[in-house]
Amino acid sequence: MLSGDDGVDLQCCVTVEQLNSSGQATRRKLIRKAAVILGRNEFQEILLRVHDGKLAQSYRLKEFQLFTKFVRDGKCTVKLLPENTQVLLSNCPPDRLSLFLKTLSIKHQAWRSCKPLSEREKLKAALPRSFEAISPLQQKDIQKANELRSKASGGPADCTNRAGGKQQVKRGRGDTSSSPEKTNPNKKPTLTLPSRRLSKEQTAVLSAVLRGKNVFFTGSAGTGKSFLLKRIMGSLPPKSTFVTASTGVAACHIGGTTLHNFAGIGSGSAPLEQCIELAQRPSVLQHWTSCRHLIIDEISMVEAQFFDKLEAVARSVKRSTQPFGGIQLIVCGDFLQLPPVSKGKEKASFCFQARCWRKVIQVNMELTEVRRQTDQNFISLLQAVRLGRVTEEISMKLMTSSYHRIERDGVLATRLCTHKDDVELTNEDKLQQLPGSVRLFEAVDSDPELVKNIDAHSPVSRLIQLKVGAQVMLTKNLDVARGLVNGARGVVEAFESEKKGLPRVRFLCGVTEVLRPERWVFKSASGVHLSRTQLPLKLAWAISIHKSQGMTLDCVEISLARVFESGQAYVALSRARSLEGLRVMDFNPHVVRADPDVLLFYKKLRKERLLVQQNHNKNHWEHLKKMEWDF
Repeated sequence: MLSGDDGVDLQCCVTVEQLNSSGQATRRKLIRKAAVILGRNEFQEILLRVHDGKLAQSYRLKEFQLFTKFVRDGKCTVKLLPENTQVLLSNCPPDRLSLFLKTLSIKHQAWRSCKPLSEREKLKAALPRSFEAISPLQQKDIQKANELRSKASGGPADCTNRAGGKQQVKRGRGDTSSSPEKTNPNKKPTLTLPSRRLSKEQTAVLSAVLRGKNVFFTGSAGTGKSFLLKRIMGSLPPKSTFVTASTGVAACHIGGTTLHNFAGIGSGSAPLEQCIELAQRPSVLQHWTSCRHLIIDEISMVEAQFFDKLEAVARSVKRSTQPFGGIQLIVCGDFLQLPPVSKGKEKASFCFQARCWRKVIQVNMELTEVRRQTDQNFISLLQAVRLGRVTEEISMKLMTSSYHRIERDGVLATRLCTHKDDVELTNEDKLQQLPGSVRLFEAVDSDPELVKNIDAHSPVSRLIQLKVGAQVMLTKNLDVARGLVNGARGVVEAFESEKKGLPRVRFLCGVTEVLRPERWVFKSASGVHLSRTQLPLKLAWAISIHKSQGMTLDCVEISLARVFESGQAYVALSRARSLEGLRVMDFNPHVVRADPDVLLFYKKLRKERLLVQQNHNKNHWEHLKKMEWDF
């Protein structure tokens, strides 16, 4: 089980190296499962204690360097300067490692601001040896660190530099590999505690995951499923955690691969023995055997038969009789959104209808607090549509929305289409109608020979054609505070004369920004990391409902006449941030459908949750009565 969220300890792999004057390791000690704790000794000096399960070794952090380029991969190096020793941390849960290093930097800076005792003073004090875990970061620690930064003159802005070491950081914008001091070397970044905290529901899900339970969590659109999923990913060790999704675009949003790529068994339609053989190919077997935590996003589009086949393959490959071969499953999605793709005329079965579902999933949880929309009336409308219920009042609201004038500042409404062909034709036609010449932007792919694989995962095309006046949409979170989020709408104002003719885009949120290429990274079927570097833009006169999953759109026009799946109308409507920013054309109440099997599943889910809650309350009441009786 993984420890708490206070930032003072880690469970990870540790390598301790003694270096010679040339920087080469003369001695090396590897501890595969180590407990690393930040603490203080009897003189309030900061110590890094490494425990291998039998013995503890403490390292005094007086002068040190931090190498943090690969923190998002769960890796970091602490180099102790006078001793010429380095402690290499790896396979750390990335979020915990980030908080651990932040705690270390701030606490160390505060310690150095007080006058440390000299060696003579320590001898005279004659204090008994002690070790006490350092206190977690508080708001007062952050305030003190910021005060010290503002007082300090000159030198780089990073607190670790002045706290006794030089922090080696190299990151790109919006990515953990970027350095704040490179963008503005004179400005000291203000330190803050994590601003967006988990809700009670989200905390309960994360807690169940950290207890090692197989968890399915669900919720309507906008309840923060993706945000929670990323927090879960940051709380698990990277080497043994595999992140997957049912589609390539969904997988790219969370930095993973498709479930089919991970499994390596093709469509799963082959006989079980053949699927097991496919999974035992060296390139596939390697990640099956090292997988201890498997995350599956957008589970609604995974078919039951494939899930059953996967579970049987897992038991065979892992040589275990436990459900899913003992792999911890973290499954996320909303079955009332897009269903599995049907093969032929036969209706595809949902994943919860798989034979192994109840045996595999130990904890079911539903997120109910909607965060995307804030208007309670619009939230209620969407919840009714999600369940396939359309009252006369809802019909009237959606019909009258066809008169909404939602265009402003030259930004037109994005049309959501049910079919991919309609999207491509609309965007090509509208771009052609604009005056002026086309600017072409070509992506840089890590492996041009695997362009089809990259296309399947990437939210941006290999070639992007733009003109002044082109309606565009952001495809990556660049600056959430300023409104530059995935799905933000804008219009191309101009192209820079320098900077490779990059587009200047005026966004509906009020920000005008010159957009530079961004990098997306995802895993191939063999586990190799692939990447695409391209402008984070797509043409936005129209997009498909399938490709809009996970997006929040400022102004959206929807035609529901050709809806062909249950949940499709709900997915389209729930992309809108508000009813005012929504225009529904040719609304027909009959297109709003919820699958009866899914409704029954959710009804049972809520009933079970209610029984669990009642039992919990009953036990709590009996405990209180017993205490009262004993008293």
